[in-house]
Order: sequence, then C-alpha cells, then structure tokens
Amino acid sequence: MRLRDTLVAALAVFALADVSALRASAADLPPLSHSLTRLAPKAAPALKLKDLDGTLHDLASLRGKVVLINFWATWCPPCRREMPSMERLRQALANEAFVVLAVDVGENADTIETFTGQLDTTLGFPILLDATSRAMQAWQVAGLPTTFLVDKRGRIVASAVGGREFDHPELVKTIRELVQH
Repeated sequence: MRLRDTLVAALAVFALADVSALRASAADLPPLSHSLTRLAPKAAPALKLKDLDGTLHDLASLRGKVVLINFWATWCPPCRREMPSMERLRQALANEAFVVLAVDVGENADTIETFTGQLDTTLGFPILLDATSRAMQAWQVAGLPTTFLVDKRGRIVASAVGGREFDHPELVKTIRELVQH
C-alpha cells in the first residue's frame, strides 16, 4: 500500500508541475521594447527588392525621407507581435516624410500572405522579399527581428534587435524628430 501511495503522490506532484508549466507557457509574453539604439551615422547598404506584388523598391529612391527598415519572418514570434504596431506607426506619420519597409527573410509570398491575412489590420506598407537572404547579409542582420532607422540622407542612425512597440510615444517622438530635421 505504501508503494501505491507513494506512486499516486508522485504522479500528483508531476501532474501539478505539468499544469504549472502549461500556465507559465500560456502567460503573457514580456512587453515589446520601445527603444532604438542611436548609432554614429553610416551609409546604409543598398536595398533593392521586390514586394509581394512584384514591384521593385529601391532605398536609394527614398532619399529625403526617413525610412524604417524591419527584417522579419512569419515564424518569428516577436516579428509577428510587432507588425500591427508598425502599421499604426505608419498611419500616425502618414503625412510626413516617412516610409516603412518590412523585409521578409527567406519566405515565399504565399506564406507571408497567409500570415498577413490573419492580422486584424491591413498592412499599408510594402513587404519586400529577401528570399535568398542576401539583403539580410548585406545589412549584417544577426537575428530577427532587426530594425534600422535610415535618415533623409540615406544613413543608418539607429537600430534595434528584438520586438518593438513601434507606436509607443517615445519611439514616435524619436522618428518625428528625425523627420523634422
């Protein structure tokens, strides 16, 4: 009887531990950050990619505008979480010299369209396809998501690795200051 009681107790402890693990995994993820790391301005690498519709986008043609470039993928949880806030940022700065470019790394259009179709909001910025990861390599992206802020002169002036809440007032203020200079 003691062996049976011990086994039942051990199973009960194991079951409770398993339920605790499930609760922890279902808990809210940590909040997205809202900061960018300021950098000494340096020339941005070339970025010339097609979007989901086959339209070619060239960073060089965006001189005179501040450009937020976000390298991401649909399989990346923080990438997925930050997309709606990137659209809200685009909308907040719609009347200013500001552009958002989302560079999907290594995926095809069908995969991306399946993901964007699940969002509660329609994305109004282009999603560029970096199927070969050449742009990712040229920009020296080490992890996803990675974001760069390019000033009106085509220089990288800030970056961030990890998910961001792009429409956070502090981040909007930082970008707006760049746009106004």
